[in-house]
Amino acid sequence: MRFADIIGQESVKQHLINSVKDNRISHAQLILGREGYGSLPLALAYAQYINCQHRTDTDSCGECPSCRQISKLSFPDVHFVFPVPPTGSSSVKPISDTYMDKWTEFLSQNPYGSYQQWIDFVNDGKNSQGVIRVEESSEIIHKLSMKSFNAEYKIMIIWQPEKMNGDAANRLLKLIEEPYPKTLFLLVAESSEFILPTILSRTQLVKVSRIGDSELTDGLQRALNISRTDAESLARISEGDFNRAMQYGSSSADLLQNFELFKKLMRTSYSFKVQDMVRLAEELGKINREQQKSFLTYSERMVRENLIMNRHLPNMARFTADEGEFAQKFSPFIHPQSALAIAKELDKAYYHISRNASGKIVFCDTIFKIGQALRSKAD
Repeated sequence: MRFADIIGQESVKQHLINSVKDNRISHAQLILGREGYGSLPLALAYAQYINCQHRTDTDSCGECPSCRQISKLSFPDVHFVFPVPPTGSSSVKPISDTYMDKWTEFLSQNPYGSYQQWIDFVNDGKNSQGVIRVEESSEIIHKLSMKSFNAEYKIMIIWQPEKMNGDAANRLLKLIEEPYPKTLFLLVAESSEFILPTILSRTQLVKVSRIGDSELTDGLQRALNISRTDAESLARISEGDFNRAMQYGSSSADLLQNFELFKKLMRTSYSFKVQDMVRLAEELGKINREQQKSFLTYSERMVRENLIMNRHLPNMARFTADEGEFAQKFSPFIHPQSALAIAKELDKAYYHISRNASGKIVFCDTIFKIGQALRSKAD
């Protein structure tokens, strides 16, 4: 991947390019930002730029053998580590190399993909969570101890290091603190909260912020072949997240369905008519699990945007035209206390749905709790 392939993030690109041109490549860097902002594509483009045989002042060439191999994720001196589920076999190690074919396929489809999308992709319908285990640390140490094949740098890209368990993290500490010569760690994380503090202290932070609306609009036009107006609408509600925008854009019918269900959820919850609430729980319980999760994520966004509207900041709220019209009447009910309570219930519902709990039972409880929150008074 070249820097030119990445949407926006011009200041981050320039920072990474300058570190190579000025020979200031820090041996351990934390590229921190949402997946949909482009943190992993930036790491990939950086690795390609570093090892490009004919790089320019602005980008890798994309044509030399190193560039071609890195773009196919097959360059022998660029290694990948990522969370993986259990293999289900005592004879097969639960490490990244075991899932490399799947990883290559996943990234070729969506380099902006999220952790949950990756886990859903690799799980084949199972309900397992991805972890970076201590066995992976042994593989990392082994790979980096070997002589490089034909590159100046050996690069280890660790995606989602916050999913690394304590044993794995502790085993890597010394190597990250005292790496082999010409070895580069790129930790690509969405949150630093769950990364071992001693690892954080050994990395240089590269902060990746949301993609600007104009750049995101341009990217969506190219990716979805849609009008400028439609792309602007998607960019406005996606909060600078290309992955989220693509999900909205590829399923406009789902977006409309989620909006209609959200209105129904809020009206039914507020009415507090038990029979209607139970019927809605049954209706929501019948849609498939991915749609349920999509609806809950959408609902959290709508609550957040309605809170912004409630605080009299309409220019900061990100709505489609229909959502904005509904918010004019609904936002007075979303004060800070009710928004916090509703968001908590939606998040809890998402957690239980992700773990195969009964949709009907989960939504029944959620609807009642939302009803209580909507009827509460602001302090």
